[in-house]
Amino acid sequence: MTTLVIVPGWRDSGPGHWQSLWAQQWPGAVRVQQDDWITPSRHAWVASIGKTILAQEGPVVIAAHSLGCIATSHLPAELAARIQGALLVAPADPERRGALADFAPVPYQSLPYRSILVASSDDPYCPVRTAGAYARAWGSEFVRLQKAGHINVEAGFGPWPLGLALLHSLFGLSPLVPALPADTNSTAPAPR
Repeated sequence: MTTLVIVPGWRDSGPGHWQSLWAQQWPGAVRVQQDDWITPSRHAWVASIGKTILAQEGPVVIAAHSLGCIATSHLPAELAARIQGALLVAPADPERRGALADFAPVPYQSLPYRSILVASSDDPYCPVRTAGAYARAWGSEFVRLQKAGHINVEAGFGPWPLGLALLHSLFGLSPLVPALPADTNSTAPAPR
């Protein structure tokens, strides 16, 4: 059985964030926990992701956000071999933010699994051209959203149906089959 592994970014993903919702509602989902969400260390973050991957019985699909995308790209080959696919959303640019500098330089080599990188035209933490360069280097399918900010709660993303459809494709599921109960979208803002 393939397990969903959720990899939050810098400062974690709070309540209402699509990652938090998926962690609660996707059967068997596992969320990576970091010892320090505020002053991240590449070594510690990659080790936590690796430990979470190795704790699963079979292959995993990663759903990463922000700095979680960059940490995922730093995984060594033996851990990357356990990944079936990755949804990499709103990657951070550690070369532009001092607090994230330990994650630079970002690896610019092809990922050994299918990946989809979703970026926004106006993400304040990573220019869309940089995200596009990541996608090309990593061999990721590239989905560019218009004016979607950092693709988080502050930008209006809660359950995020498009993200869920992309995630389904990485599991080999039909994007039209909802994984979440229908009522989870009843109080959500209009889908983006």
